[in-house]
Amino acid sequence: MMGAREDAMAQARSVLAEHFGYRDFRPGQEAVVAAVLSGRDALAVMPTGAGKSVCYQVPAVVLPGMTVVVSPLVSLMADQVRSLKEAGIRGAFLNSSLTAAQQAEVLARAQAGAYDLMYVAPERLADPRFTAFAASASIPFVAVDEAHCVSQWGQDFRPSYLAIGEFIAALPVRPVVAALTATATERVRADIVRLLDLRDPALTVTGFDRPNLRFAVERCEPKRKDARLDAFIDERRAESGIVYCSKRACVEEVCAHLRERGIAATRYHAGLSPEERERNQRAFVADDAPVMVATNAFGMGIDKSNVSYVVHYNMPGSVEAYYQEAGRAGRDGAPAECLLLWCDGDIATGRFFIEQESANEALTPEESEVVRAGRRRMLEAMVGYCYTTDCLRRYLLRYFGEDGEGGEGGEGLALGGPAGGGAGAAAAGDAAAAAGGGSVAGDSPALAAPDPRCCSNCAGEMEAVDVTAEARAVMRCVHELRGRFGKTMVVDVLRGADTQAIRSRGLNRAASYGSCDAKRPLLMEVVELLAAGGYLTITEGTYPVVCAGGRYREAARDDFSLSMKRTASKAKRGAAARAAGGAGAVLAASDEALFERLRALRKRLADAAEVPPYVVFPNTTLAAMASARPATAAELLAVPGVGEKKLATYGEPFLAEIAAFQEKG
Repeated sequence: MMGAREDAMAQARSVLAEHFGYRDFRPGQEAVVAAVLSGRDALAVMPTGAGKSVCYQVPAVVLPGMTVVVSPLVSLMADQVRSLKEAGIRGAFLNSSLTAAQQAEVLARAQAGAYDLMYVAPERLADPRFTAFAASASIPFVAVDEAHCVSQWGQDFRPSYLAIGEFIAALPVRPVVAALTATATERVRADIVRLLDLRDPALTVTGFDRPNLRFAVERCEPKRKDARLDAFIDERRAESGIVYCSKRACVEEVCAHLRERGIAATRYHAGLSPEERERNQRAFVADDAPVMVATNAFGMGIDKSNVSYVVHYNMPGSVEAYYQEAGRAGRDGAPAECLLLWCDGDIATGRFFIEQESANEALTPEESEVVRAGRRRMLEAMVGYCYTTDCLRRYLLRYFGEDGEGGEGGEGLALGGPAGGGAGAAAAGDAAAAAGGGSVAGDSPALAAPDPRCCSNCAGEMEAVDVTAEARAVMRCVHELRGRFGKTMVVDVLRGADTQAIRSRGLNRAASYGSCDAKRPLLMEVVELLAAGGYLTITEGTYPVVCAGGRYREAARDDFSLSMKRTASKAKRGAAARAAGGAGAVLAASDEALFERLRALRKRLADAAEVPPYVVFPNTTLAAMASARPATAAELLAVPGVGEKKLATYGEPFLAEIAAFQEKG
């Protein structure tokens, strides 16, 4: 038995080298591939850019028959199949973008054994033509990509995913099943195992840390967001990036603004026609429009490796959504930046979206309310991320259950509370409660001393201001008002406002009336900060009120403390930016010119072949070429990312370009 497994893994390594150009698997990949090839189900939680696709593409080549990959990424399937073909792997896709005749042709070719792997949209699984095909086909392996979509606790629940388990159970011979996702709390993992009926799955969690990403959060009022975005993009004109907005109208405004400034930007949201969305996405993927302005309708699983930055123009509704969207930067392993701009209006918008969310026909009213309650807790955790004065990376990792003894949703953040209690993580606690277990591959990353390349907080771009006294005053006032009033009334009572609303209710006689002379915006922010930490709760509905939260009593303890951010001085921010800038660059300065020439060559070759540039080679492979400067085919084959198929297709022009550069230099 051991010999058969070793033989299978030897084949897998051969496929990895021949088709993908890599000699070794990345962390986590080998464990998943080994489990699948040994006939065991698998659940893999690996961050964006960790190479999840290799976990099913390599077994698809090794195993007999055809692997089925269930994916919601209809708009990207054609690009994914094109990438497979460039790597010498027989792939196909089946989704609504194909006509009935085209679908019939794909199924006929699949029946004849023409493919190693087929991408299938979840809706296709219920199509009688596909179920009839599957009943007679040899399907040894089913991979479920973006598997968090099966769980109502995930940030992108899709009812069509609920039918995947039934499809697998109906197959004449149960295949090996692997579920893969980038962001899943323990509760979501437990749902994936249960709803897909994974059997004793090998659990691989490689860790959520993306060391090449730098995180930054800035509070920015709406009138200042465009100017901040302009400055950020102007420093990165030659790079490709995504700007996420919460509303379609905002996408239109931001895209138009960037175009007026001469930036080749395009847009993507559900209000555009399918044809325009497809056209705009292709322009972005091909680097013809390097900046994509979009709602969250764009990008899940986007197969574009050279995204150098992601800007969130508005605050997302959950940490899961934010981390997945931000993770679309730096998939090639190169340094990349993730900037979040937020304001109070973003919080109000997030709450509005949750309450206005239409009922899902797959859920009962009671289940829909449970989902909304979970969304509210997720939003509070996102608010906590914006407010935290602690390391942003540490906050994100703690949310997903890493880097701390508190476990998933555990405590330990510097946002406030006893022993530096975890405001954001605690707010996420119920929504991400531990549910299930399993061995986890890989250790949690150990975060060292503050590093300016890590995040804006560690760089000192923000300063912590102690608001413990104001927080205690707010808590006393909420207690006295017995959770009957909203945030505005609480703040007005604290500041001793002389209004008709206060006098008519006799609140001017409250003990807390006029007990705090802090400025109104600061107190409003303290209320939100306490809600993000779980000390207070802001109810849902048309007239939300502020009442005690689950951690309310902790605020009465002597060791309670709370801090909030303020922007550091201009001089200090400048010093922080200089300390963070340029660190971790992929190339030495002497290789930059060659890298740019190789990138221009890649674009010409990609245009001629009608494929996206990253399909030819990712940026990291170009950087390795610029550094190593191979002169022969054998030397080029040794560059990571250059397989035999790519060498045969593109080796000659790249070697010629490097030789020409060397001669000129």
